[in-house]
Amino acid sequence: MTETTVKEPEITPEIVAEHGLNEEEYGRILKALGRTPNITELGIYSVMWSEHCSYKSSKVHLKTLPTEADWVICGPGENAGVIDIGDGDAVIFKMESHNHPSFIEPYQGAATGVGGILRDVFTMGARPIANMNALRFGDISHEKTRHLVSGVVAGIGGYGNCVGVPTVGGETNFDASYNGNILVNAMTVGLVRKDNIFYSAAAGVGNPVVYVGSKTGRDGIHGATMASTEFSDDSEAKRPTVQVGDPFTEKLLIEACLELMASDSIVAIQDMGAAGLTSSSVEMADKGGVGFELDLDKVPQREENMTPYEMSLSESQERMLMVLQPGKEDIAREIFVKWGLDFAIIGKITDTKHLTLIWKGEVAANIPVASLVNDAPEYERPWVKTPEKPELQASDVPQPHDLSEALMTLIGGPNLSSRHWIWQQYDQTVMGDTVASPGGDAAIIRVHNTEKALAITTDCTPRYVEADPFEGGKQAVAETWRNITAVGGTPLAITDCLNFGNPEKPEIMGQFAEAIRGMAEACIALDYPVVSGNVSFYNETKGKAIRPTPAIGGVGILKDVSRRASLALKREGDALVLIGETLGHLGASIFLQEITGREDGAPPPVDLATERKNGDFIRSQIEAGTLDTVHDLADGGLAIALSEMCLSSKMGATVDNIPDDIPAHAFLFGEDQARYLVALPASESDAFLSAAKAVNVRAEMIGITGGQRLVVGEVVDLALDHIFNAHASWFGRYMGIVE
Repeated sequence: MTETTVKEPEITPEIVAEHGLNEEEYGRILKALGRTPNITELGIYSVMWSEHCSYKSSKVHLKTLPTEADWVICGPGENAGVIDIGDGDAVIFKMESHNHPSFIEPYQGAATGVGGILRDVFTMGARPIANMNALRFGDISHEKTRHLVSGVVAGIGGYGNCVGVPTVGGETNFDASYNGNILVNAMTVGLVRKDNIFYSAAAGVGNPVVYVGSKTGRDGIHGATMASTEFSDDSEAKRPTVQVGDPFTEKLLIEACLELMASDSIVAIQDMGAAGLTSSSVEMADKGGVGFELDLDKVPQREENMTPYEMSLSESQERMLMVLQPGKEDIAREIFVKWGLDFAIIGKITDTKHLTLIWKGEVAANIPVASLVNDAPEYERPWVKTPEKPELQASDVPQPHDLSEALMTLIGGPNLSSRHWIWQQYDQTVMGDTVASPGGDAAIIRVHNTEKALAITTDCTPRYVEADPFEGGKQAVAETWRNITAVGGTPLAITDCLNFGNPEKPEIMGQFAEAIRGMAEACIALDYPVVSGNVSFYNETKGKAIRPTPAIGGVGILKDVSRRASLALKREGDALVLIGETLGHLGASIFLQEITGREDGAPPPVDLATERKNGDFIRSQIEAGTLDTVHDLADGGLAIALSEMCLSSKMGATVDNIPDDIPAHAFLFGEDQARYLVALPASESDAFLSAAKAVNVRAEMIGITGGQRLVVGEVVDLALDHIFNAHASWFGRYMGIVE
């Protein structure tokens, strides 16, 4: 079959443009088909060639990221990345965005973001064991921010809690650049045996193609295309393109899929995510070098009179597509019926290398699979480097009269206050393997019935990336590496969620290209490859872009979970030791932004050799049992790290070793990289300092723990209760929960 026979509306230039295709791209379609497409075929090309599905503006840069290591089983290209953690165990993980849907409909947008990333992981055979998220909202005074925070957090909690997967950490920040375009990035980590990983390449001409899960409706149509365009005044009208999730069905789907995976029945499996039935069938056929023939009349439908266009592009949730071994259909059907899910044989594998859709006995679409994937546009967009920012000296930033007040402003403000209001809405301990939940440098999840554990974190500092995308990209990777190290983990690999504005603007494309270059340099230096990820472009409204936000999700391994560290102080009288060099860097710092109202200066440089040297030393000391109290220094520098350590234990500290050559505000709030603050018994401090010196790691005792006050020389003297009240109460007060 080479031509379609179903009658469809006439394809006009206006309809082509409405589908997000330009004139040159439409010409490619005409060449691939040798004829004019019908509306269903045009819709299929539209979603498969969208930025969201094809990565047409980013592929050229993504290819430069390091993706291999001895422990990488599967890098980018599958549903999620896979790494070997020894003893026959493997970890599957990925992070993805659901930004535009969450701005339009925050509860369902965030909920289905969680559902989608869960499916990416369990479709490869893993049982999901942890969820993370990275959230960015607009200015706290913006009229929509509180509503969006409430809906997004409720959506994440509502879906994750019902599915029964713990949400164990993440990050939440506020900035005016996200006023019209929030970011909701969701990450899932799953556990699988190395010999039971499933992939998506279809095989076996004549093998049955099976649809399982929920029925297909009209929700989510053109979700992938919407995610590939800027927002404008009609964003509310796009509400129908937001999917609607059912976490209870997702839980059933997880259990049914894992049960079937325990048998020798599945040839290939793929979740129906962005672009739904279209993307799943095309990706499976392309990877296997085969064709698919699907009978749309056999697709389970929950709405009447659905057209081929609607069924092909629907992004209804909780659906999977699989290819079964011949003769295994009844085994699979029995499992899915038992779990109360739809099961339908909707087609077969062919040798045509075409996607052929049949509807009411006629051909509704007939497209060469390769044209949807290999012939998709790939652009080398023009780009310009972000203008270099001058170094900002500490002397260029006037010191506030009251540094105690400055500390209180930061620790009790929107970006550094406690996120307990968020965490309490998430089930953090379901499944019984959560060792360290939100609030630390990294979450820790025990590998069930073993002494091993995973350390998981998400990080990015958009201020740095905007000021210098190259250094900001390096820092985002390095901070996840540092956070995993701080709990005693060996960092293994990252996933990413690269959130940027319109790639057709050279300055935005420059941010992306340079951030990727920085990420790649950090991954190579730290032996920390990229195994999965997602690009989210067009995050802007009315021409105003978000701060560039390449969120990084890191995963590491603790071989012995009993040898771990946390940021909470453990003992009175412990020595406080600062690891790394302190120069008092205030450029692009949160102190500069929130205390002085300025955003100038270059971000702190990231010396990757020093990062690795300092981190390897810290990890070795944790593994040896020398250290159990460690915190990395990031936003807000020493003052914030010290405050968080005191607040976590409700134990005070006194810092009396203050350098004479650095202004007090720069010493306290500078954001120099590659630094950790550790606490250990004073009797062991000399040996520790000697060990650091032996490997050329800068380490200096700066104070002791104890009491109920935080005291730094003559410049800070605060009661812990005072700090705690400010830190703990901001979020609740903002959300109108407490006075």
